[in-house]
Amino acid sequence: MAKFEEIGTASIPGQGGELRLLQRNDEFSIRIAGKAGELMNTRLHGSEDALAELACKRLADRSGVRVLVGGLGMGFTLAAALKALGEDAEVVVAELVPGVVDWNRGPLGDAAGRPLDDPRTRISLGDVGELLRHDPDGFDAIMLDVDNGPEGLTRRENDWLYSPRGLAAAQQALRPEGVLAVWSAGQDPAFSERLRRVGMLVEEITVRAHRPGKGAKHRIWLAY
Repeated sequence: MAKFEEIGTASIPGQGGELRLLQRNDEFSIRIAGKAGELMNTRLHGSEDALAELACKRLADRSGVRVLVGGLGMGFTLAAALKALGEDAEVVVAELVPGVVDWNRGPLGDAAGRPLDDPRTRISLGDVGELLRHDPDGFDAIMLDVDNGPEGLTRRENDWLYSPRGLAAAQQALRPEGVLAVWSAGQDPAFSERLRRVGMLVEEITVRAHRPGKGAKHRIWLAY
């Protein structure tokens, strides 16, 4: 079997860490330099698709929908959101690492069908938390997949997103009857309780990394 080869690196703003893009034939992997395991892989995106599908399903009867995807990753959540939404929708993607956007415009783009080329897509380079704080009542859905769960992994500053203050900011950034969707590699009962404490109703849904029904079990929270 062919080995992964590194084809790109990208600095993570604010902490000096680095992401690595690796390729093996038509398979891509993104990892954090110096840490074991991988953040994402083009062969394992079933739960990233589900994050958008579950959130956007609640918006099916609305027009002029505006949604936020926190974390571009490999583009699969963005692609699934665009597929689920109408032609009058706007999908804002907050991505902290400019290099990840470059990868999606370059060698990685075909894996998800080049969703950045869709005219409904708007890229916002920077911290998704700043976008939440400065856009109250701005979104019908907010989909967060910036770490491997509700704690800062790629950078410690992301802990704020999953704190009571961060969740309150997300709640305020939602339009009436909006939904917050959060992806995680595993369970976290304490996070469910934090969502409830800020006054949100919570659904916890188990999804699979592979489709149909295969691979690791991941968790998605829907809160509204």
